[in-house]
Amino acid sequence: MPINQPSNQIKLTNVSLVRLKKAKKRFEIACYKNKVLEWRSGIETDLDNVLQINSVFLNVSKGQTAPSADLAKAFGEKTPVNDIILEILRKGELQVGEKERQAQLERVHNEVIGIVASKLVDPKTKRVYTTGMIEKALDMLSSQGSQAQQDKPATTENATGTSTAGEEGESKPKSVHHAWTGVVATKSAKSQALDAMKALIASQPIPVARARMRLRVTCPTSILKHAAKRHDATHVDGEEKTHGTVKDHILSYIEQVETQDVVGTEWEVTGFVEPGAFKGLGDFIGSETKGQGRVEVLDMAVTHED
Repeated sequence: MPINQPSNQIKLTNVSLVRLKKAKKRFEIACYKNKVLEWRSGIETDLDNVLQINSVFLNVSKGQTAPSADLAKAFGEKTPVNDIILEILRKGELQVGEKERQAQLERVHNEVIGIVASKLVDPKTKRVYTTGMIEKALDMLSSQGSQAQQDKPATTENATGTSTAGEEGESKPKSVHHAWTGVVATKSAKSQALDAMKALIASQPIPVARARMRLRVTCPTSILKHAAKRHDATHVDGEEKTHGTVKDHILSYIEQVETQDVVGTEWEVTGFVEPGAFKGLGDFIGSETKGQGRVEVLDMAVTHED
């Protein structure tokens, strides 16, 4: 006696699912692990390397493909299957297994710690910390943040609407707090590393500072003695007040001068600058020299290693 099997059933294993709900139906496509995010970020462009099978399912785990009538109702009668798959791939929710989710979180965590460790130094010795020390410092901030939330005092409002705490009538100004609650898999490692550095610098669980940038600034000697018109210059009687020479102003951005010399008609200075001052220096050079001067980055983060 022949065994009848549904002709629309396909068995697939070890897949990542992308799921999209539309017209009260749930549609799924079966993809190779780790390929969906690569496709969405533009790293992978070949759909054959992303899709396990070029079909749309109602339920991948049961091997139940989506009937043509359901696809037509949800996506339009004349919409090709490939266009439907692309829409699900773009807009659908990626279903990730627990093991894969943990592995992805661990990858992002290690990347964040690595970035932070390469950008922060001991402010006195300028030496980098090990990734283990950075990880412990961030763990301290996480636990402190949780404890602070629990111990947060109740606030009341006075007659003027000002929030107060502690002694009666004493107003507590709001302060900017860079909280750190740990790494998540849904944000980029770079943005989370930036948040982690801000939190570490603000709270100082261990002494840290941003590693300085090493720059070379070149400027025509004919401009050096000109009066510098700063971006925040004040106006007196309709005239712009200047603040020293162009050379003085350039040197004010440089925390430590390494070398300076005159080569032909150009003055060249190499030195160390705090990352936060880099944009201001670049803007100043651009406006004051009208494109004749330039700023070159020699090292994004100068550190000393044991």
